[in-house]
Amino acid sequence: MNPNVGTLDRSVRIVVGAALIAATVAGVIGPWGWLGVVPIATGLFRFCPAYLPFGLNTCATRSGK
Repeated sequence: MNPNVGTLDRSVRIVVGAALIAATVAGVIGPWGWLGVVPIATGLFRFCPAYLPFGLNTCATRSGK
């Protein structure tokens, strides 16, 4: 698996995922907030399978590669 999630994308995913889980634990939203695990996982692994069919890649390209 080649990484396809860049640094900014990764940070946003982790923050949003953590916010969803925190809101669920606090009782602000229902149990669907546990879906926040998905953006956290994709942020940590730097790979999003949903990007593949669309050919998306938010990783910065290195010169010389």
